[in-house]
Amino acid sequence: MSDIQPKQQVRIFCAVELPDDVRARVAAHVANLRAAAQPSLKISWERAEKLHLTLKFLGEIEAGRVEALTRAAQRAAGAAGKFELTLREAGAFPPRGNPRILWLGLEDAAGRLAQLQQRLETECERENFPRETRAFRPHLTIARIRIANAAARHLATLHRETEFAPATFDVGEFVVMQSELGAGGSRYTPLSRHELKTEAGG
Repeated sequence: MSDIQPKQQVRIFCAVELPDDVRARVAAHVANLRAAAQPSLKISWERAEKLHLTLKFLGEIEAGRVEALTRAAQRAAGAAGKFELTLREAGAFPPRGNPRILWLGLEDAAGRLAQLQQRLETECERENFPRETRAFRPHLTIARIRIANAAARHLATLHRETEFAPATFDVGEFVVMQSELGAGGSRYTPLSRHELKTEAGG
């Protein structure tokens, strides 16, 4: 961000990245769905290298505010222990009717992810970033359907019914990420990484 002026608007979110082996599992699931999708279906597939779990989406903020966000993220990470998540369950938003989003669910058995997200919200609020008012429903978006129709409903059903074997992975950090929109889709650039403390708890 060295060439960006402090008042310039940048698109920012905080996220947990996926390990390579889990990305590969998801990519294989997506490849099977793409092969089964009707050619006329208007759908955008998330690329494997961009797969992530959003903790907080800030949208457009002034570049000069990123430093404050980084401080908030560091405090949140310092108060959270490392933990495990399990990727399982396939679904669509909305759950009934015409689907718009295809997703994979995340099981947070110990509640660690929810705790981390709430700590991040609290620390961001201390730096005068607005708190997210919507309930936190962790999921992994794999596709966005642009025109919902019978073909989309069929694909969503196939997605739900295709067995996705649970994949458990360790979460040891999260990132502050910049998203830049372009003709070929968005491009993500990590701005800072925030390691969780070694011992779980607190």
